[in-house]
Amino acid sequence: MVRNHTSRLTSKGQITIPREIRQRLGLHEGDRVEFVAEDRQTIVRRLAEKENPFAKYAGALGTFPEGKKKIDEWVRGLRDDRRDEK
Repeated sequence: MVRNHTSRLTSKGQITIPREIRQRLGLHEGDRVEFVAEDRQTIVRRLAEKENPFAKYAGALGTFPEGKKKIDEWVRGLRDDRRDEK
């Protein structure tokens, strides 16, 4: 069954997505949507956020005991060593 839903455009170009459409798309506050223009129609769909491939490793090594300042110092040291090798 085809159901039409309407919404009014505000002066700022904003619309309210009808509740039934939000539920159908699984949209919640803060979610992003994308508009895809194809031929003579425009498709509105939930934006598929790309998962960070490294997120599952967050915290695996624990914290650096001496903090960010020491990490930066360590990285600078690595960079300086590589310059000497060339």
